[in-house]
Amino acid sequence: MSGTSVGGRTAMRAFEFGKTHVVKPKGKHQATIVWLHGLGDNGSSWSQLLETLPLPNIKWICPTAPSRPVTLFGGFPSTAWCDVTELSENAKDDLEGLDASAAHVASLLSTEPADIKLGVGGFSMGAGASLYSATCYTQGKFGNGNPYTIDLSAVVGLSGWLPCSKNLRNKVEGDEAARRAASLPILLCHGRADEVVRFKFGEMSSQQLRSCGFQDCTFKAYTALGHYTIPEEMDDLCAWLTSKLGLEG
Repeated sequence: MSGTSVGGRTAMRAFEFGKTHVVKPKGKHQATIVWLHGLGDNGSSWSQLLETLPLPNIKWICPTAPSRPVTLFGGFPSTAWCDVTELSENAKDDLEGLDASAAHVASLLSTEPADIKLGVGGFSMGAGASLYSATCYTQGKFGNGNPYTIDLSAVVGLSGWLPCSKNLRNKVEGDEAARRAASLPILLCHGRADEVVRFKFGEMSSQQLRSCGFQDCTFKAYTALGHYTIPEEMDDLCAWLTSKLGLEG
């Protein structure tokens, strides 16, 4: 996919997304979740893990991010949902890249049947891109002003951070945005031993979301967890998705 179409207009830069891997539901199809990998990874590795989870009612769509120069790596190209300059509160947000990735997620979900619940989740940078989609859903539009039309029922962020956190309160203005924020289930998980995306960023993201009206935001901390995932975290993810999406056993 070269040249991501964002709400009918083509983004200024052409982003060519990589291969998309799909894990089909083993039981009755009740939900579809787009899962976004971390910086430098691809959709294949996460699709293999997600396929092992005891969630037979979920269809997983695991796209691969475009390869692009990443400022954090001195301009060296890597698969990335957006550019990132540094991992800190003061990092500059790549709105164009975030919008293109959110539009790609929306495009992947747009062809799902009407009775299927839709969600987005991810790890590390993928978690950040997922949370950005959550803010677009709440506001009803992308950062560039184009309409966001996907109805999200669940958002997950593992070992990540919230992009554009300083402007979040502005995105939850108005009755409809406040209603969407209050009712959207969000799960954030983070390891206290994470040396890549510090624990404080996950904790601060959770606090910021709650303070801006995201009332159904759950934050889970794992004492010895670094920048990876563990069975305990996956068990918590499965239980949370089953509960929030009303999945059958």
